[in-house]
Amino acid sequence: MEIENFFKEKVSRRDFLKKTRLFLTTLGISLGLFGLFTKKGWTKMKTVSLREAMFYKKLDKNNLQCEVCFRRCIIKEGQRSFCRNKENIDGKLYNLVHSRPSAVQIDPIEKEPALHMLPGTKILCFGTAGCNFRCKFCQNWHLSQRSIEEMTHTYDLSPESAVNMAIERKIPTLSFTYNEPISFYEYVYDTARFAKEKGLRILWHSNGTLNPEPLRELLKYTDAVTIDLKGFTDKFYREVSLAELEPALQTLKIIKKKGIWLEIVNLHIPTLNDDPQDVRRMCGWIKENLGKDVPLHFSRFSPSYQLTTLPATPIKKLEKAHKIAKEVGLEYVTIGNVPGHKYNSTFCPECGKRLIHRIHFQVLSNNIKDGKCRFCGHHIPGIWS
Repeated sequence: MEIENFFKEKVSRRDFLKKTRLFLTTLGISLGLFGLFTKKGWTKMKTVSLREAMFYKKLDKNNLQCEVCFRRCIIKEGQRSFCRNKENIDGKLYNLVHSRPSAVQIDPIEKEPALHMLPGTKILCFGTAGCNFRCKFCQNWHLSQRSIEEMTHTYDLSPESAVNMAIERKIPTLSFTYNEPISFYEYVYDTARFAKEKGLRILWHSNGTLNPEPLRELLKYTDAVTIDLKGFTDKFYREVSLAELEPALQTLKIIKKKGIWLEIVNLHIPTLNDDPQDVRRMCGWIKENLGKDVPLHFSRFSPSYQLTTLPATPIKKLEKAHKIAKEVGLEYVTIGNVPGHKYNSTFCPECGKRLIHRIHFQVLSNNIKDGKCRFCGHHIPGIWS
């Protein structure tokens, strides 16, 4: 639309506000400013425009249905999705946070956790506002449980700029984490495609409730995925996260079938998902459907967000879960968020010797050579180079 015609056209107040918003978005005008890392400090840039959503369908009366995750939100004109990041503007669905991360940080890859992927290396991490879950225990609720307007700041960072930032700093992997990547799917997808062209690796940490079609499309440009398996009962997912278990199980199967490197995290929350029978069922399902060599990380819960009255997970509970997983036959089981614990490290399932010695996120030694145990030659699955 030409600027002159835009302002001459007679429209109602509602239509004027709507068209003004879309017009300004197209120009790329926003309140958010991004600081790009430089030796002299932060360099500010203007924002980029919105990105039309990739997976949605048009319904009657200008309604739209998002097809990215299991919720399949039906979104009326001017309204938003459950994750707060998709909006129906003039009968088209837009992602509001594309190229507008609220968190940009360099982390050790062990923090993800991705323990069988390039140990000791760094990852360039991105997070935005929004999530398609409502987890009462979320440690990143200040990102995940807010809309883009509620963020204290956003960074303007296009996929190309994100990739170039990693290249300049010689960081081999880009990671999408902190909040749910499903809620900023198009940004993940566009960045991943460009990153693969430049020879970088892509990792994302998710609750795993994508629908099969967008999942398979994103996996084309993905090296590894860490999935939070929040619990193993429908009740837990429904009451604690306002979500469903089955979509996550379906996603895990698809990732494994596609041959993408997969690791699983279970945040062990006292009284809510730590029942030994449920842990045993979960481990049995993993072994039967994904294989005994998929790494499983039991992570210690700390009081947060809406669950501040619960205590931190007793270490003995984590050790019990670890024991159950090993009894079921899972080969790579670790305990996280307990710095210095023996099972923060990875051990060879054949000879029992310590393969990767870790203290929290720091790698002290790595005895995997050419994908094999240095001591006995046993093949260790993962991404090692």
